[in-house]
Parts: sequence; structure tokens; C-alpha cells
Amino acid sequence: MHLVPADRADRRTIDGHRVCDAIAAIGDAAHVRAWADRFSLLADPKRLALLLALHRTGPLAVSDLAIATGMNDPAVSQALRLLRAAGVVEGEKEGRVVRYRVVDRDVRSLLEHCAADVG
Repeated sequence: MHLVPADRADRRTIDGHRVCDAIAAIGDAAHVRAWADRFSLLADPKRLALLLALHRTGPLAVSDLAIATGMNDPAVSQALRLLRAAGVVEGEKEGRVVRYRVVDRDVRSLLEHCAADVG
């Protein structure tokens, strides 16, 4: 049980070798936290709707996203600000219009699974 941290080493295990495998599978706590943060971005239905729209249609402006999702412009802007800060989307300015697109490859992969369920 070489992978069991010292603070848990005195606890009785049923399948010690599997405990070590489970610890190895979990990996680095920072990596787990990063994925949990990604999932939390997707956990909000409105943000997920925005991401699905961007994923399926390509770059869209705030006002178009608002119409597509039924949200108002300020709510879309706020959600995009959060997604942009997390590195999930980027905006590309064309004159006075900014069109957003999904740039995080891992999130795009997750969205592909979500979009597969859409008819």
C-alpha cells in the first residue's frame, strides 16, 4: 500500500491493491480541481445552452446568442465573461461586433457528447 498517504495508512482496507490503483487513478489533486472547475462551468443550464449553441453553429454575437437561448443580452455577456476568463471561449472582434467561439478542446469534446443527444 505504498500510495496510501501517511494520514490514511492506519485505516483497514478490504482490497489494498485496488486502493492503490484508485489513488493512482485519481491522480494529482490540482488536476482533479481543474476538471471539477470545468464541470462547474457546464453545470449551469444557461451557460451550457450558450456553449452548445456556439459549438453547433460556430461564432455568434451576444445579441444572436440572446435570441437563440432566450436570455437577455446582459445575462449572455456576463456568462461569456465568465467563460472567457476560464479560457473556454474567445471573442473575435469584427468592426463593432464581437463573435464568440469555443476554444477549449476538452470542453468541445464534452459538448460533442452532449450535442450527440440532440435530435
